[in-house]
Amino acid sequence: MSTTVHKGPKGKTAAAAGAPPAARRGFLESKAADWALPTALVVLVVAGWQGLVSLGGVEEYVLPAPGDVVAKMFGDFGVFAEQSVPTIVAIFVGFALAIAVALPIAVGMVYSVVVRKAVYPLLIIAQVVPKVAIAPLFIIWFGFGQLPKILMVALICFFPVVIDSLVGFRAARPESLMLVRSMGASRWQAFWKIRWPWALPSIFAGIKVGITLAVVGAVVAEFVGADTGLGVLLITARGDMDSLTVFASIAWLTVIGFVLFLLVEVLERVLVPGKKSGRKFEASGSL
Repeated sequence: MSTTVHKGPKGKTAAAAGAPPAARRGFLESKAADWALPTALVVLVVAGWQGLVSLGGVEEYVLPAPGDVVAKMFGDFGVFAEQSVPTIVAIFVGFALAIAVALPIAVGMVYSVVVRKAVYPLLIIAQVVPKVAIAPLFIIWFGFGQLPKILMVALICFFPVVIDSLVGFRAARPESLMLVRSMGASRWQAFWKIRWPWALPSIFAGIKVGITLAVVGAVVAEFVGADTGLGVLLITARGDMDSLTVFASIAWLTVIGFVLFLLVEVLERVLVPGKKSGRKFEASGSL
């Protein structure tokens, strides 16, 4: 049976007429589009923000102009850089602590039913408890300083790392595990050859969520009780009704969070070539 292809007035098929141009499709699939499109959107939002302030639609003390915020960020660079150090240290140490605890727990939950049934409900309880309610207890128990911030960061980003790691470890195909075990591999050899590479994409998914929450955890701890950090600078400026410093502090925190996310993204590209899923990872012969 023959198939009739309907053509438009200029002889083009209907499918070709409705398809986007090759150049546009090629650009959207290129790496340049990954940066150009969000950059264009940010520029558009900032231009609208600047226009709203310039036209007098909002008072400057309520919403300062973006140019003034940038000038404040770099004009008081020394102050912001000094206050950023304790915040960044708390983020790095707390996040490393969360990963160091989350990965072994996820492995234990994979290999032990007892551990999984005993620990999983506690993970849910720890996640649903408001972290802002726990922060004052950390101040009472550990005093002011870096330790309460580190613990808050670890607590707030622990859950996504352990859950995504658990999902990744359990996603390994049973037939692949049975194959390597039948070839004489030990349980830990099967783990490093099968479960670990299979789980890496899921682990990094949890790490990327966790690193953004780590910034939130550090700021929350600094809000409740700390003597240094960007969160302290922000809450002090808020008390003084200094909205320019508030916006500049938020901008600094945004930059820090974005840079940390990019670092995790780079690390993922190094350790997980092509950012392959577990099934594709196995199909490529990288097991």
